[in-house]
Amino acid sequence: MADHPPARQLLVVVGSTLRAEELDRPLGYFLRQRIEQAWDAGGDRGPLRVLVVADFRWLHEDELHSQPTVSVGGPGVNALAQQWLEEVPLSLAVEDQYYIQMDPDLEEPRASIWGMDNATTQIAVAVFIERFLPRFLEHCATLAPQSTDPDETD
Repeated sequence: MADHPPARQLLVVVGSTLRAEELDRPLGYFLRQRIEQAWDAGGDRGPLRVLVVADFRWLHEDELHSQPTVSVGGPGVNALAQQWLEEVPLSLAVEDQYYIQMDPDLEEPRASIWGMDNATTQIAVAVFIERFLPRFLEHCATLAPQSTDPDETD
C-alpha cells in the first residue's frame, strides 16, 4: 500500500439561505472545479481537497477557521461574507456591481467574492479566477497540510 501525502484543504463557503442554496451553491461547485483544475495545472504541489460548505457550518466550527477559505455570495445571503465585510480588505471594487475582498499580502488565506445579484456574483467569481486565484493557490501551496476532516469535528 502506497503512502499518499496528506492533502491540503481549501474551503468554498456559500450561504445557507434558500436563495443562496439555489444560486450560490452551484457557483461554489463551479469555483471548486476551477480551483482543482488550476491546482492540478500548477505542477507537483501535492493533493488538494476542496470542499463546498455552508456559512453557518464554517462559523460554528472553529477548526475550519484555520483553513484557506473563499466565501461566495454577498452579505445579505452569506453570514460569513457579512462577518468579513469590515474585516477583509477590498482588492477590487466595481461600484454597484461586484466586490472581491482579499488581503493583498495573504497573511490570512481568505477571500470574499460577491456581487449585487447573482449575475454580478458570477462575474466576480470569473474575475477572481482570472486575476486572483493563481496567487491565492500559490500561497496555499506554501501552507502545511492540515488533517481537519469536517465530518469528524464535534
